[in-house]
Amino acid sequence: MPDPETTPKLPLSVDGYFLSDGGIETTLIFHDGIDLPLFASFVLLDSEEGRRALTDYYERHIAVARAHNLGFILESPTWRSSRDWGQKLGYSAAELDRVNADAIYLMRTLRNQHEDSVSPLVISGCVGPRGDGYVPGELMTAIEARDYHAPQIAAMATAGADMITAITMNNTPEALGIALAAKDQDVPVVIAFTVETDGALATGQTLADAIRQVDEATGGYPHYFMVNCAHPDHFDHVLHDEGEWLNRIGGVRANASRMSHAELDESEVLDDGNPTELGEDYRRLMKLLPNLRVMGGCCGTDHRHVDAMGHACKHVHFVAAQ
Repeated sequence: MPDPETTPKLPLSVDGYFLSDGGIETTLIFHDGIDLPLFASFVLLDSEEGRRALTDYYERHIAVARAHNLGFILESPTWRSSRDWGQKLGYSAAELDRVNADAIYLMRTLRNQHEDSVSPLVISGCVGPRGDGYVPGELMTAIEARDYHAPQIAAMATAGADMITAITMNNTPEALGIALAAKDQDVPVVIAFTVETDGALATGQTLADAIRQVDEATGGYPHYFMVNCAHPDHFDHVLHDEGEWLNRIGGVRANASRMSHAELDESEVLDDGNPTELGEDYRRLMKLLPNLRVMGGCCGTDHRHVDAMGHACKHVHFVAAQ
C-alpha cells in the first residue's frame, strides 16, 4: 500500500485548484531580456546567473499561488532538453541526463523552501515535442516516440519528479509514445495538446479523438489531459459537448494572444493580451470543463495572467472530481 504521507498530492487526486507558471520562455526573453538559444530555458541551469533568473521566475508565480491559497505545479524548464534539441545546443546524452536531473533538483529546492506556505506543491518534469511545437513535420510512430523520449523521462523520474507533463503535443503518436515511456517508468503523466484556431490539432484530428486515442491505447494511463499554447477563443467552441472525453481535461495553459501559431511565429513583439480578460476566459472554461483543476499560461503570459486565473477560481463553486 502506498504511504499517504509520501504519495504526491496530484491534481484530481485531491480537492482544490492548482495554479502553474506562465510562458516561461516568452517571459524570460521579452520581460527579463535573456537570450534563449532555440527557445531553450534549460541552458540557464548551467550558470549561477541563469539559475538565479529561473529561481526568481518561479518565485513570482509561487507568490501568486500563496496569495490565493491554491496549490502549485512546479513545471521544470526542460521543454527543449531532449536529444535532438540538446545536440543542436551542444549537449551530449550524458549532459542532457545531468541537466534534466538538475532541473528537477531545482524544483525540489523550491518546494522545500515554500511548502510550509503553499500546498500542495507538485513537481512536474516538462517534456516538449521532438520537432516544432506548431508543425507536426515528419511523424514518428508511437514506439519511435517512446524510445526517443525515454531517456529524458527516465532522468527526471529518477531525480524525483512527481509526474511528467508533455507540453505542446500536436500529434497523437508522439503523445502516445510519451505516455508509454512514462508508464515504463511508473510515473504519472499528463498530456497537453495544442490546437489551431479551429480547435483541432495541426494534423486535423479533433481534440476529442486525440484524447480518446491516447486513452484507448494506454488503458487510460494519463492522469489527465490539458490544452495549451492556444487562446481559449480557439478551442472553447469544441467544448460544448457531452462526451466523456471532456471529463479527462484537467488543465489549461492558454496563450495570452489570439493570434494563430503562424502569426506568433512571425511576430517580433510580445502580445501579452489582457490578463483580466484571460482570467474571465478561464472562469468560463471552468464551467465547460467539470474536472478543470490546473490553470497556467503559455506564450505571452506571466504572473499577472496567473494572478487573474487565481481570482477566477474564487468565483466558481468547487466540485470535487468524481
